[in-house]
Amino acid sequence: MNKFMTATEARKNFYAVIDEAEHPGVAVAITHEGTPKVVVMSFEEYEGWQETMEIMSDSELDKELEEAVKDMKAGKLHKNTVSLNTTKKRLKL
Repeated sequence: MNKFMTATEARKNFYAVIDEAEHPGVAVAITHEGTPKVVVMSFEEYEGWQETMEIMSDSELDKELEEAVKDMKAGKLHKNTVSLNTTKKRLKL
């Protein structure tokens, strides 16, 4: 969920912005002259975005993922594949 506030509001309520943005899934977009300029989000979410960008920029990993998806759709399972039900049982979900 994104929330928008002006730079003036953000400055006046700086700690409230931090409190709001520290929750995963919540970002505060700070606007200047009606245009979003920056986003404040939790550090945990920021790290997740960084990891995602790193993974997406790895062409070798991208090829491996594409191949794995093709194998999965064709019904081929890799030797280390664990079913969702087995994983849930192991995690006791």
